[in-house]
Amino acid sequence: MILTKQYRCIHSSSCQCTKGHLSEDVIFLVFQQLNWNPKLIATLSLVCKWFDDLAKRVLWKEFCKTRAPKMMLDLQSSGSHSVDGNWRALGKLLIYCSGCSGGRLFNSVQIPGHFVYRTRFSRTSGKSFLLPQCRTDILYVSDPCEHLDQGEEGDMGFFRGVFKSFLVSKVRKRLIDRAAKLHPTAVCPYCKAKLWDMLQAKMIPQSASCRLGAYEDCIEYYVCLNGHMLGICTLLPLSDSEEASGSE
Repeated sequence: MILTKQYRCIHSSSCQCTKGHLSEDVIFLVFQQLNWNPKLIATLSLVCKWFDDLAKRVLWKEFCKTRAPKMMLDLQSSGSHSVDGNWRALGKLLIYCSGCSGGRLFNSVQIPGHFVYRTRFSRTSGKSFLLPQCRTDILYVSDPCEHLDQGEEGDMGFFRGVFKSFLVSKVRKRLIDRAAKLHPTAVCPYCKAKLWDMLQAKMIPQSASCRLGAYEDCIEYYVCLNGHMLGICTLLPLSDSEEASGSE
């Protein structure tokens, strides 16, 4: 049955959606029953611009709120009804390890990006990635996604994060005051914004490597204009005692 079109399609006249749309309320209820499945949301976004707009405004937001409710509540506690870089970008950041294909960022390794089942993001851990002068900022950082036995590179860890209210953060102000340069070609894998190199800006504290369990001189990360963070580190090997305790 063809339903009465509820909203104007913003795609072309040849779009199949000209035959009629389900209402937003119906689509909301369908995806609620599907537990905001991210693969299905991404598939729906490809149908036309109307569905893509709906996914950006509603479905990805509900996915984020379901996947990380306390984190989302905090990110919106400043009164904003949106987040820097849009909900789709944040949804991808929650479930996707960017990896590195070589050529632009993290040139020494080539590890493809991939989806992860679940990742813990911590506001407390985020403090370790900020200079003492910037620790009133709020940054959520993931546990490292481990890629072990990478040849000469050893055990690699990829991590990602997001700032709350990045536009008014001390980190952003400091980057601008230092005239930090944006990467000439690379963009954020989550929102496609330009990236600041935190290593080049000399804004990576020693506490970051301690938090990650990584070599101090083998950690680098980038922050995009929307406050998304992505980084890489070489993980320290587990000691015999740590391996033993982990197996108990």
